Amino acid sequence: MRQTLVTLDLEGVLVPEIWIAVAEKTGIEKLRLTTRDIPDYDVLMKGRLKILAENNLTLSYIQDVIGTLTPLPGAEKFLNSLREVTQVIILSDTFGEFAKPLMRQLGWPALFCHSLVIENDRIANYSLRQPNQKQKSVAALKSLNYKVVAAGDSFNDTPMLLEADKAFFFHAPEHIQKQFPQFQAVDDYDVLLGLIQKEL
Repeated sequence: MRQTLVTLDLEGVLVPEIWIAVAEKTGIEKLRLTTRDIPDYDVLMKGRLKILAENNLTLSYIQDVIGTLTPLPGAEKFLNSLREVTQVIILSDTFGEFAKPLMRQLGWPALFCHSLVIENDRIANYSLRQPNQKQKSVAALKSLNYKVVAAGDSFNDTPMLLEADKAFFFHAPEHIQKQFPQFQAVDDYDVLLGLIQKEL
């Protein structure tokens, strides 16, 4: 019998969208774009880096904004309840340099993410842990004889959801739900917890 392991997206599922928070702080509307809007992550990130350079926004400034954020209401309780019954890994396209304040508030769950290339407090570039890391992480976990249950909210989560043994949308916009009707969509942590527990 296979053990079950849960993989979750971070932004939009457990914590607010970091780039939207930066957009609200700076007033730069184009920073509101996420993988819900632009499925191609490289196109999205190159656009963000260009905006940061044009507006002289430093890593320290962005980290200060992130430091004001808190997990979504109910997220910490949900994650703690889930970790009492199974192992959980956060698979995110965020960066280690961004995630620490939020990971601290969530009790330091395991996080697989990317990293930034920093030069004199400027974000010069980004470095993927590996291309398509969410799908490849789930495939690797399955190769270790785990049953994987996944939840995410965005286009960049769909490779993870498609690879998982069972998957759900959580807080996903309607236009994404319509493109992937095979995934049950929920918006309540207690409901999601119940659905995952049925798979354990």
